[in-house]
Amino acid sequence: MSTLAIHNPATGALITEIPADDAASVARKAAAARAAQGPWAARPLSERVAAVTRFRAGLVAELDTLASTLTAEVGKPISQARNELNGLLPRIDFFLAQVAGCTATEQVFSDGGMTEQISHAPLGVIANISAWNYPFFVGANVFVPALLTGNVVLYKPSEFATLTGLHIARLLHAAGVPDDVFVPLVGAGPVGEALLAQDIDGVFFTGSYGTGARISQAVAGRFNIKLQLELGGKDPTYVRHDADAKVAAESLADGSMYNTGQSCCSVERIYVHESVHDAFVEHFLATVATFKQGDPLDAATYIGAITRAPQLALLERQVADAQARSATLRTGGHALPGPGNWFAPTVFTEVSHEMELMREESFGPIIGIQKVADDAEALRLMNDTRYGLTAGVFSRDELAAKALLAQVNAGTVYWNCCDRVSPRLPWSGHGDSGVGLTLSTYGISTFTRPKAWHLRQA
Repeated sequence: MSTLAIHNPATGALITEIPADDAASVARKAAAARAAQGPWAARPLSERVAAVTRFRAGLVAELDTLASTLTAEVGKPISQARNELNGLLPRIDFFLAQVAGCTATEQVFSDGGMTEQISHAPLGVIANISAWNYPFFVGANVFVPALLTGNVVLYKPSEFATLTGLHIARLLHAAGVPDDVFVPLVGAGPVGEALLAQDIDGVFFTGSYGTGARISQAVAGRFNIKLQLELGGKDPTYVRHDADAKVAAESLADGSMYNTGQSCCSVERIYVHESVHDAFVEHFLATVATFKQGDPLDAATYIGAITRAPQLALLERQVADAQARSATLRTGGHALPGPGNWFAPTVFTEVSHEMELMREESFGPIIGIQKVADDAEALRLMNDTRYGLTAGVFSRDELAAKALLAQVNAGTVYWNCCDRVSPRLPWSGHGDSGVGLTLSTYGISTFTRPKAWHLRQA
């Protein structure tokens, strides 16, 4: 039997080795899930709601244990691990409150004995290939509404957050979700490939563009499969001439460095009007200097470890490229000595779009700040990207900010804030940031198929 080794990215130490799936076990589990889907969907919605409600209670009861596991396997600071779990609770509450309305049969017309209705059936078997950076957030955006709407879920957590994924499965099963209705799959890329080969009705993936492209190719031509891909971004923010430079700098320093910069909606490019540029940079650097980097289990730690060791080489490449193209390194710019995977918080100014730093996703504690002459230049640069996940504007002028944001190609936009996700709003992207959406009532309905009913009385 093959195994999966779990290492602590902060120390390099082996945490454990656990049995992994293979193609045969994936096929067996997928067949069992297919058989379980009909009975699960046939249960009253109230029973599915009750199970997810008990799952929520389990998260609360074991919050400290779950946070410690998450910190150990991904290097997330413990305070931020607790934040993720506490932040998950209102998302679950939203899904619980909204699912009945999203799945109720709608009567849209009735006249002369003819009635027209729309019902909402579950997709069926969902393949959920989840992410390591926010495994509770990203996973629950899919599996909670999927389960509530009567689907079964084949859940492959990232190999870098597998222990957290197994905790999720354990708590769901303890809450009354049958083993064959929520099925964890353990392993790396080959397990994901085996999952995609099964009889499935939906693929929901969060991760890199490269992996998303391979998933899209793997299911191409299978028109019964609903494909949703959330593939990250190169999220820009513009600080206008009328913004409060200190407030903007403090917010954007947090937005670019929180979770060690390992967030799809981390601020990754900053454009600052030339009239406030120097003041902004001064406040930004002062804020970054206060971010404590160190032991992720220390409650005071703000910058944790880089989860994936290969990411260090990408960050070093972006630094070298920026320096070769005459960017000014203001702080950081290097990996830290081991053990573990560490990178110093890094800030560049005098950057340009010739640099990889300003074009390709960094996914680490590194940021480029570019001076601009006016709103038009800022807008042009914000849209000069193949991605389109989030974008923001800091300004005292609401109308001006909204006018700019309306022209930015992004699924989510922010005025005087950043790096924020709400369960009430859809989460989607443009371009290479992916296809489909999660969250909001749209993110519940995406797990159902509408059926049109034409009913004439005899």
